[in-house]
Amino acid sequence: MELLVVLVLGLLGIAGATAIGPRLGVSAPLLLVVVGVLVSFLPFVPDVVVDPEWILAGVLPPLLYSASVAMPSMEFRREFSAISGFSIVLVVISSLVLGVVFSLVVPGLGLAGGIALGAIVSPTDAVATSIVKRVGVTPRIVTVLEGESLLNDATALVLLRSAIAAGAASVSFWSVAGDFAWAVAVAVVLGYVVGKANLWLRARVTDATVNTVISLTVPFLASLPAEALGGSGLVAAVVAGLVTGRGAIRSLSPQHRVSDVQTWRTVELVLEGAVFLVMGLEMSAILDDLSNEAYGVHHGVLLALLALAAVLVVRAAYVFPTLAWFARRSRRAAALKPRLAAMQDRLESKDLEQLTRQIAERVAGRPPGGRGGRGGPRARGGPGAPGRGARAPSVERVARFRTRVRRKVADLDYFLAVPLGWREGTVIVWAGMRGAVTLAAAQTLPAETPARSLLVLAAFFVAAISLILQGGTLPWLVRLVKPATIDPAAIEQERAAIRGLLREVDERVRADRAGDVDGGGPADGGDGRKPHELWLEIISAQREALLAARDDGLYSSAMLAEALDRLDADQIRVELRAEGDAGAAA
Repeated sequence: MELLVVLVLGLLGIAGATAIGPRLGVSAPLLLVVVGVLVSFLPFVPDVVVDPEWILAGVLPPLLYSASVAMPSMEFRREFSAISGFSIVLVVISSLVLGVVFSLVVPGLGLAGGIALGAIVSPTDAVATSIVKRVGVTPRIVTVLEGESLLNDATALVLLRSAIAAGAASVSFWSVAGDFAWAVAVAVVLGYVVGKANLWLRARVTDATVNTVISLTVPFLASLPAEALGGSGLVAAVVAGLVTGRGAIRSLSPQHRVSDVQTWRTVELVLEGAVFLVMGLEMSAILDDLSNEAYGVHHGVLLALLALAAVLVVRAAYVFPTLAWFARRSRRAAALKPRLAAMQDRLESKDLEQLTRQIAERVAGRPPGGRGGRGGPRARGGPGAPGRGARAPSVERVARFRTRVRRKVADLDYFLAVPLGWREGTVIVWAGMRGAVTLAAAQTLPAETPARSLLVLAAFFVAAISLILQGGTLPWLVRLVKPATIDPAAIEQERAAIRGLLREVDERVRADRAGDVDGGGPADGGDGRKPHELWLEIISAQREALLAARDDGLYSSAMLAEALDRLDADQIRVELRAEGDAGAAA
């Protein structure tokens, strides 16, 4: 009964913080941490101790899965080089640098213990990125931060396990690298298989409620086997979410997707709130553990401030040069854009069969083993590219090449439209907050770890100070540095372009239907099919056109999601009306 009362009060607290926080100008996660800390010191509240495995294996997989399902696959692909660098290289560098610092300031900790603590405080928290989304930064910054937080836990936890093992025996660099490669490989394979199986199974389930229940099991079906095989369960959940998010719109009905969205929003709200609330409630128990050691609270605060300062310095030292390198690469690529755009115009101006025939004629007219003239196609790997033994390309090969050129031009437009300069870099550095993962990982330290209670307390303060200080001042920092924002006129222009695309598809489908009737098809006020079937056919064609535009990167994910949601609503409305008409006729 007491547990039930606690759960009810916790849910009410989460709902209250979510509703009141925006009115107070404070994000709900920050409010829940503060409330949890204050409540933990009330005399009638018992110490709250949560097994860290509940956080790492029970809470984080569904949260990461939900975030990855909503992650725009197009932007994730475009930012993958930055995301992978932040989630792997930066975590490794931070862990090593902080390991040296901690081994010098904490007596008896040693380098292995220092690296373990460095791995604990290095990764940004996926749950903490919910604060970033509310401050009005560009979607590109959110994608980089969210992608980093989705993947960097795997790096940190592998380093943590290796550092703990190194405390008892020697661990080589290649052993750590092998563990990391195995953890990621197993996770990617299992996550991909589970994601595909999830789509295959749920596409055959007609009940939306049953479909949603199945979706709740997916993150655990990916993470638990991965952990059993020595892989990263968190990465497996992320990969399953990415596969599901990309394929759901083609595999699942609009009703199922709408049900999923509402359910997972509720799950996110409850789990995110619970993570931050429990984090605050554990404060009293952590201090009780520290009372048995020769350290005080001030030692934990000082160690946390040192750790937070060090991790921010290392983060800044990595982020700014990395973004500068990306900017130089973008400028070099921009110099090629006129040539790529001209090539795209030539490729798009002709239909595939005509284009393939012209390339085949060039290939046939080239002397054996000779090189093409300056006017011939010279793109590396392109159809008809010069080289010994060239053969006429197929229509499919020409289509793939044309798609690659189209996507390359769209990617260049994306990078040039919202560049990541020092202003955006400042936001990325400061928005890299630590959260409940840091505290949960610290609690997995072995009992024999020197100054364990101090390290757990320091990890708590790192997470709490990071959330309160960085999260609380992030809106002010955004106003101060003024990072790039999306032009409202550009948004409206993109909306207009999407509306034009949808109108074009509508007209084409109607024209095709009219042509079928004129060509001798059945005529029953049309072509023999009921009116709602025409609307469903138009909606299906419009959806396919939007998905093709998504794959080519022609529009932003936000605008495409808006248009796709509108099509889903239209389809649901048409189907409900058709069911009502059928019921009335019966």
